[in-house]
Amino acid sequence: MANWKGQSRGSVLGLKIYVFIIKTFGLYASYFVLLFVALYFVFFAFNATQSVYFLFRKHLGYSKIGAVFNIYKSYFTFGRIQLDRVAIASGLKHKYTFEFDGIQHIQNLLNQKRGGILLTAHIGNFNLAKHFFDKKHDHNIINLVVTDLEHEEIKNYLESVTGKSTIKLIVLQDDLSHIFKMNQALKNNELLVFAADRYTPKAKTYTEYFMGQAVQFPQGPFKLAARNNIPVLFVHIMREQNFHYHFYARPYNPEKNDAKNLLKAYIENLEIMVKKYPHQWYNYYDYWNDFS
Repeated sequence: MANWKGQSRGSVLGLKIYVFIIKTFGLYASYFVLLFVALYFVFFAFNATQSVYFLFRKHLGYSKIGAVFNIYKSYFTFGRIQLDRVAIASGLKHKYTFEFDGIQHIQNLLNQKRGGILLTAHIGNFNLAKHFFDKKHDHNIINLVVTDLEHEEIKNYLESVTGKSTIKLIVLQDDLSHIFKMNQALKNNELLVFAADRYTPKAKTYTEYFMGQAVQFPQGPFKLAARNNIPVLFVHIMREQNFHYHFYARPYNPEKNDAKNLLKAYIENLEIMVKKYPHQWYNYYDYWNDFS
């Protein structure tokens, strides 16, 4: 894995345009504009386009032509999910349906009174977690552990449009102050959420095969869960047809509870999601070192 800079792509201008279109002309008009925006990225985001091509061609086994066509679909799907994020938080939630697949595992985890770890990835739309927990659980128990915040300007603008998120953030810090916050959250029987498919340059890593090639993964989330015997769920929120979102929660029930076994189980679960929803994988950089 290489070249991830610790920040996500995006611009305030783009968000402002989409918010204006959604509020003025409706959600379908914003999807229409997205047709052209996605085409722009195909030609002018070269490194990202190259990484998407290798995903479909090398790791998912598509033909050369199939891989090329699916680059566009991947960009369009990513844009549509970002639009959904704004639309749902701006009062259009009634246009969407939500499926709770395995949500009972959340309660089973909380009943153990040891807190819990939810392992996800940069796939789907976990930004919608609040809307899944609103009816089933108190979303104030969720703590997203992040290696980067969105650009402050983007974050502030989104909050001005959709309101401040009540899901808490724990930002990884060089002074390790985040460890106290994570331990306190677990003591309060709260949930820590890690997108465990990326690592920062200073992080200690494990190397395991993922989608047919060796990849490095951060050790932190897996060691934390295994050493402290914290219950773990693999969770994803994926977009399906007709404005439908599917929440997946799958328990990790190991015979041997160690970090490496947890990582292998995480990779197995993530490979299932990537193969089922290949256009919702959003690591737009040289993830597998394919460019070299």
